[in-house]
Amino acid sequence: MDKKGIALLLVAVVLAVAAGGSVYLYLKGMPTAATAGEQVMETVPVVVASKDLTFGTLLKEHELSVVNFPKESVPSGSYSSLDSVLNQTTKVFVVAGEPILASKLSSIGGGLSVRIPSHMRAMSVKIDEVTGVSGFVLPGDRVDVVVTVENVAGTNVAVTKTILQDIEVLAAGTKTETHNNRNITVQTATLVIDPDGAEKLALGVHQGKVHLSLRNPVDHQLTEARSTDTRDMLGMNKPTRSSTRRSTPTTTVTHKDPVKVENPSFTVIRDGRILKQESVVDEQDPNKK
Repeated sequence: MDKKGIALLLVAVVLAVAAGGSVYLYLKGMPTAATAGEQVMETVPVVVASKDLTFGTLLKEHELSVVNFPKESVPSGSYSSLDSVLNQTTKVFVVAGEPILASKLSSIGGGLSVRIPSHMRAMSVKIDEVTGVSGFVLPGDRVDVVVTVENVAGTNVAVTKTILQDIEVLAAGTKTETHNNRNITVQTATLVIDPDGAEKLALGVHQGKVHLSLRNPVDHQLTEARSTDTRDMLGMNKPTRSSTRRSTPTTTVTHKDPVKVENPSFTVIRDGRILKQESVVDEQDPNKK
């Protein structure tokens, strides 16, 4: 290779190195995307639930945590410090990581009482796999309350009637009771009802057995409730109505008897005269034989 070619090669190498160095220095001086984002995004502290919380929970420090939220994404009504929400009560379910908002808390009362509407009451009833629709009665469902009372219309004649309709289930779960010096677990459902309904439910629980009838959540129509007893269920009232119908022909025959005593009469035209007589042949006719 001659000297001219070597010189051109050296110049090309020098230019390549210079170009690469320039690009390296340029890129090194630019901030990374993460660094640029951190410089632009501003965050603020927000109190969130550290675990799933049910309604009626009295908030304690171990159930809460503080995380940083983008300033423009902070929900309205949120809190920035734990002291702002401690010892307040949740009115709704809160999932882990969800911000604690003022609309979800109550500073008065605790437990289920904060969820009872004004002028309403909450009452609990025992249920089992049968009376509680196989455990499918859950908070937020709507039910009818059906009561069966024994020996109301006579010995061994039970009566069943729907006493409450379209009732909200406030809570459903289990609780422990003492029976014969033993602790037993029973299922209960807590219903939201008005004072009159509370009296009916209390009497139904005292006098008979209560069943819950699960409703479609969009069906709020109230129907006219009538009681059904054991005789209706077994069809034992039908013979009484049937015997009344059989007595009708006897009455009809009695009314027809007087009609048969009337004697028939005959109209006869003889010699241009119209005569009425009791038989076809007149006994006073001299020509009759």
